[in-house]
Amino acid sequence: MIEKHANQIMELLDHSVIITGSEVEIKNPERLKEVIHHLAEISAIGTGPQQGLARYFTRLIALKSGIYPASIHELYIARGNGLVPNTFTVPAINLRALSFDAARAVFRSALRIEAGAIIFEIARSEMGYTNQPPAEYSTSILAAAIAESYSGPVFIQGDHFQVSAGRYNAAPVSEVQAVKDLINDAIAAGFYNIDVDTSTLVDLSRPTVTEQQTLNVELSAMFTNFIRDHQPNGVMVSVGGEIGEVGGQNSTPEELRAYMDGFNAKLAALGENLVGLSKISIQTGTSHGGVVLPDGSIAQVSVDFDTMLELSRIARNDYGMAGAVQHGASTLPEDAFHKFVEAEACEVHLATNFQNILFDHMSDELRTEMYDYLSANHSNERKPGMTDEQFYYKTRKRAIGPFKSKTWNMEPYDKELITEAWESQFSKLFNLLGIAGTAEYVKKTITPAYIQPDQDYYLDTEVVDEDISDLAD
Repeated sequence: MIEKHANQIMELLDHSVIITGSEVEIKNPERLKEVIHHLAEISAIGTGPQQGLARYFTRLIALKSGIYPASIHELYIARGNGLVPNTFTVPAINLRALSFDAARAVFRSALRIEAGAIIFEIARSEMGYTNQPPAEYSTSILAAAIAESYSGPVFIQGDHFQVSAGRYNAAPVSEVQAVKDLINDAIAAGFYNIDVDTSTLVDLSRPTVTEQQTLNVELSAMFTNFIRDHQPNGVMVSVGGEIGEVGGQNSTPEELRAYMDGFNAKLAALGENLVGLSKISIQTGTSHGGVVLPDGSIAQVSVDFDTMLELSRIARNDYGMAGAVQHGASTLPEDAFHKFVEAEACEVHLATNFQNILFDHMSDELRTEMYDYLSANHSNERKPGMTDEQFYYKTRKRAIGPFKSKTWNMEPYDKELITEAWESQFSKLFNLLGIAGTAEYVKKTITPAYIQPDQDYYLDTEVVDEDISDLAD
């Protein structure tokens, strides 16, 4: 049965490669670039053993092409130690739809300016509503790298691997296990960068900052220890922590120190010489997706860049990390992005505006069909006084998974409009964030680790359906 599916895939690839077991011979590299989209498509909207094989073969072909999932840990620690300048901010890009096509646009933009410090990420919540499990997401990214002749390390990240406060309070053991299972799944798929987010458990009602951060500290250290136990040999997974939930009150130096001092002490108690965090996420005034006004436009927000600068310097100078991380930034005006560089932010997370570009450029017919679906299936999310514009803007991400096949199969002209708009936006942001030429820093700091994928993992992967309604993007 497996051999039959493998032969069908080889036919789709026009025999540009030969795969025997885990061995790959690339017979026709140019033809392979033209047909690799078939593997991404089967991975995204196929089923059964063929879907698993498409993902496994993509990983093998990528390795043979010199493309490998990697951890950005070494680059970040080098920055924390002053060996890499603070003159750029790494974009961490959440791709919710047409991930293969979007990633191709990212790689094209990166290659033009020799940028290497770029992260592709997806949150626990996004995996749910976009129907993109880790194995599918990493396949889309690696297949895109093959298609664009990109080579070297590719940084794939689990964003907001978040503990649900409600489920934790009701059943802590099962909620912790759910996050552990996700971590294992992600690492097997090549996610060697994981943002542990237990900031949902910060208790601001407690009298001292240290007490407020207690549970956040304990669980962050526990998950970091778990990651260290399960990371592949030769890979030091980059782990990020978070001290303030995005959309809440702005972070303070006291919170950062309380969290980091507590975290380091807890981690040291869990094992000798355990490696800790490479970065820390803070709150500076933004919110995920932005604040939607009645006409559907996004309210302007005031980002506290002074807080970003102060906390980034504390993170580097006192704790050896790369700096502080900004979430919820993609809907900010363009003139804000260079300020992240000036504020020495090590990383900025970008998602919603790329989704906005998708909906702005798709056909009217498809958009109307998706909005009708939202009205029929998610009307419970319409709050009193909410306009249609606000309702559709806030909920339309929930149509991405159910319409994944239709977006994959949209008219080439419509898809081209979307990808051209994405590429233009990526190019602007990459220049504003100062990542031109960062391929040099990546080459100097990142130790190559060619981890062989596990075929059984790809053939046995099952999508877990879970409630993600209270999780952050």
